Amino acid sequence: MAAATRLGPKTSLLVHLLMLSWYVFTIWSNCTLQISDRHPGVRSYGGRWKYLTFINLVSQALLFGLCVLADAVHGAVSVTRARDFHFTVLAFPVGTFVFISFWTLYTYDRELVYPKLLDEIIPIWLNHAMHTVIMPLLLLQMFLQNHRYPSRTKGIFSLALFAALYLSWVLWVHHASGIWVYPIMAHLSPVGLCVFLGGASLFMAPLYLLGEKLSLMIKNKKKSERFNHLL
Repeated sequence: MAAATRLGPKTSLLVHLLMLSWYVFTIWSNCTLQISDRHPGVRSYGGRWKYLTFINLVSQALLFGLCVLADAVHGAVSVTRARDFHFTVLAFPVGTFVFISFWTLYTYDRELVYPKLLDEIIPIWLNHAMHTVIMPLLLLQMFLQNHRYPSRTKGIFSLALFAALYLSWVLWVHHASGIWVYPIMAHLSPVGLCVFLGGASLFMAPLYLLGEKLSLMIKNKKKSERFNHLL
C-alpha cells in the first residue's frame, strides 16, 4: 500500500519535482563553481566525494527522485518501499547528522570544519543549501507523507553499514593522500581521533530513532485529526 499523504497525487508530484529540482540545482551549482584552483579540498584526492555533505546532497536528490517516481507510478509497491527505505535509513538520519554536526562545530570553531577562506569561494546561499535547508525539507517531507520503517534491527544495521563504509573511505583518503577530510581530524591525537570518529558513528543511531519517533507522532496526529473530523 502507498504511504498516506496530505496532498493529492498531482500536488504531491509537483512538490516533489520542486524539491528534486532544488537539489539538482544545488549539486550543479556546487560542481560548476570555479574553485578547482582555490579550494584545497576539491582539487585533492577524492574530490567532492570525500565530503559527507556532498554525498548527502546526492542522497537527498535520490530521495526526491524516488518520491517523484512513486508519485508518477502511484501504487507501485517496489518504488514506494525503496523510497521509504531510503528516507528512513539514510536520508533523514544522515541529513540530520550533517545539519547538527556542521553547525555545532561551526559555532564552536568554524576553522575546524569550514575555514573562513571558503567564504570567498563558496557563496553563503550555497553553504546554507548544503548544510541548513536539508533539515526543513526533510521535516516537510516527513509531515507530508508517512514512511514505513523497516524493522529496527534492519534499519540501524543498514545505517551502521553506511557509516562504516564512509569511515573506511575517510581513513583510506588519509592513507592514500596523507590528508584528513575535515580540519578537526588533524588536531586530534590517535585516541582522540578514535573517540571522535566512533562517537560520530554512534550518534547516527539516536538520529534514526528520532526519525522513527517523529514519524510515529505525525502519523498518530493525522489519525487523530481524521477521527475528530468524522465526529
